[in-house]
Amino acid sequence: MENDLDRDVSDLKIMVIDDSKTIRRTAELLLKKAGCSVITAVDGFEALALIADSRPDVIFVDIMMPRLDGYQTCALIKNSDEFKHTPVIMLSSKDGLFDRARGRIVGSEQYLTKPFTKDELLGAIKRHALKVA
Repeated sequence: MENDLDRDVSDLKIMVIDDSKTIRRTAELLLKKAGCSVITAVDGFEALALIADSRPDVIFVDIMMPRLDGYQTCALIKNSDEFKHTPVIMLSSKDGLFDRARGRIVGSEQYLTKPFTKDELLGAIKRHALKVA
């Protein structure tokens, strides 16, 4: 089963936006092992500058970040004609109903609670990226 997951997501471009170096590094290592190429950004501003150039297949975005939070970043991505169909998955250490609902309102496809597992990360990519790919 794990091999199917790994094979399915290889060659996909994934962006991870998080102000935590640990989270970025962890996600990057897990995703690269699965064959994905990974672009990381420390906040929404940096991410928005990179999205147009890198054109990721899936974007993971932390909710709590300085300057531009995850909700604002997701809303800006979803309001763009070019990227409105790019799946955005919210990451948060909080697992509240309000946070999940707010994520849906701004257009996110899914909500993962940190710390996430390799299977959760790859499962989210498989669920959303392979639908649009």
